Amino acid sequence: MRLRSPGLVVAILLPILAGHAAQLPLTAKEIGLMLRMGYSTSALTQELSARHFADTLDAAKEAQLTKAGASAELMAALKNGTYSVPPGEIARAQAQLAEQAERRAIEAERSHQLNSLHQDRLAQERAAAQVNAAQAGATYNFLKGDLVRPQNGALVHADDEPILHKKLIAYYFSAHWCGPCRKFTPQLVEYYNRVAPQHPEFEIVFYSFDKSADAMEAYMRETNMPWPAIDYQKLADKEVLKKSAGDGIPSLVLVDNTGKLISSTYAGKQYLGPAKVLADLDAIFAGTPPAKVAQSH
Repeated sequence: MRLRSPGLVVAILLPILAGHAAQLPLTAKEIGLMLRMGYSTSALTQELSARHFADTLDAAKEAQLTKAGASAELMAALKNGTYSVPPGEIARAQAQLAEQAERRAIEAERSHQLNSLHQDRLAQERAAAQVNAAQAGATYNFLKGDLVRPQNGALVHADDEPILHKKLIAYYFSAHWCGPCRKFTPQLVEYYNRVAPQHPEFEIVFYSFDKSADAMEAYMRETNMPWPAIDYQKLADKEVLKKSAGDGIPSLVLVDNTGKLISSTYAGKQYLGPAKVLADLDAIFAGTPPAKVAQSH
């Protein structure tokens, strides 16, 4: 049997309980509900003796009560007027029932509004979850199919599936011909090899400023870069990344999995150095939320 929602159950039971407290006469609908709730015939007849029956019993209502479990004796008593409201109390009983019906209508409308608000909130949460999921895959979709990594002395296509699960991506803009880059790259390799195993949510992606694919490959191989790189042939398609790289290298740009900038080597035109991004990463790994790091710049 399918369970009713708590709000609906309350909307049904409150009028009954309120009616009981006020000793309102019973209707065929209420008797049916009481039978389905488990009232015994003896308990129901006691209620009828105290509160009386203020309803007409047509064929449809009789069928509903029979289906709910009303005994033949109860049906006969309801039909012959055993529990009918005394003539002198009919007007008062009718007024009470009308007031009860109005309360029920108000409760039903309130329940409907609450349910509508609940459904609207669920719909908004589902929509927000879908948007967040799409945004979370933005970096993955941008890089998908365009990554390479060193293997056995050559660059091979990299499995980009792990990027889907990374929350922090640092783009490394560098080149073999750049003296400061050759000095900083071993430091970055050491940093990566130390922190990456402890933080699987983190990745570096190399964006080469080398003059050729061979130069890029040689640079990655000589420095033992352990991270993937954007395929040299696909760099032209990724030039949008250079907007946050600044005017000089080496440069690190840290983003989240939606592509949102968290930290950069540059503050406007001022070159702060890639070590500044590593310091921000350390702060994040120590528990500072990325949003707080981004707000500090």
